[in-house]
Amino acid sequence: MTPPFLEAAWGGTPAHTPIWIMRQAGRYLPEYRKIREDIDFLSLTQTPELAAEVTLQPIRRFGMDAAILFSDIMTPLEGMGIPIEFQGGPVLPEPIEKASDVARLTPLDPEEGVPFVLETVRRCVEQLPEEVPLIGFCGAPFTLMCYLVQGRGSKDFVKARAFLRSEPLAARDLLDRLADGMATYLRAQAEAGARALMIFDSWIGLLSEPQFTELERPALDRIAAALRPLDVPLIYFPNQGGHLLGGVKGLDVDVMEIDWRRPLSAADTDLEGRYVLQGNLDPSALFAPPQTLDQEVDRVLAEGRKLAKGHIFNLGHGIDRHTDPDQLARVVDRVHAAPMGGEE
Repeated sequence: MTPPFLEAAWGGTPAHTPIWIMRQAGRYLPEYRKIREDIDFLSLTQTPELAAEVTLQPIRRFGMDAAILFSDIMTPLEGMGIPIEFQGGPVLPEPIEKASDVARLTPLDPEEGVPFVLETVRRCVEQLPEEVPLIGFCGAPFTLMCYLVQGRGSKDFVKARAFLRSEPLAARDLLDRLADGMATYLRAQAEAGARALMIFDSWIGLLSEPQFTELERPALDRIAAALRPLDVPLIYFPNQGGHLLGGVKGLDVDVMEIDWRRPLSAADTDLEGRYVLQGNLDPSALFAPPQTLDQEVDRVLAEGRKLAKGHIFNLGHGIDRHTDPDQLARVVDRVHAAPMGGEE
């Protein structure tokens, strides 16, 4: 029997709407915080036994329909020769500033550069129930480029955006190198046992549609073409990218994650009904009174029933660290209990 998440991701009709939550393995869970008392974030991501345990924690507690690998989008960059420190967020001591700096990126060999990630995947797959697939993931080229050029997190990544204009050829080279590295990284995760793959474009909303079409879309097409021979669904998340959906349309993926700012039905129209849509409960709804939360969940489910190719329930962004786990349990239970096809 096909797991509900995979059946939905392939455009089928599962017995119930599947649900998983972005950042479901993390700081809002007391069992995660207990582990973090004795280990820093970077060491945790590089310790397969513990990273697998963290990945599995929300599955045990809530019964989600998919697990997502506990890791970080910056992790594979170290395997490409880029040193990274974590100081409340990623910090790159040697940011990319000019064309010659791009050459510092070396091709990624996952078994050499990120063996701990692949071991974590294998451990997760061994322990997960058959009906709960593991999602592997990477950061999208533009999002990774933002950190590589800016050197740390930012609200507007102005240095990275300026680099696109001041060094257009170097930027194109950098995006292509990152695309090839992430395709290799995702393929290795699939070969280790991940049964779906997701590309997080956390900062793509900073681009205009012409910039997206010219710069990021070719890099995404490069990744999709490399991964399409694999028998796994591909998911893309253009965060805050409602204005980009016209340029996203036609990307060779199976599932499109929609953030909470755009109704699923409107996004479906923008994308001409080509994709299964994933999302898109506002994470702040988890702080509402239970009855209000129920109404918000029902609203997203009602939108999902109208979609051309189907729906996977998720938040419209990662879960907030201050969320009450009991509120999330309420959401999971309500989604699983909801009738399919609009039946009462």
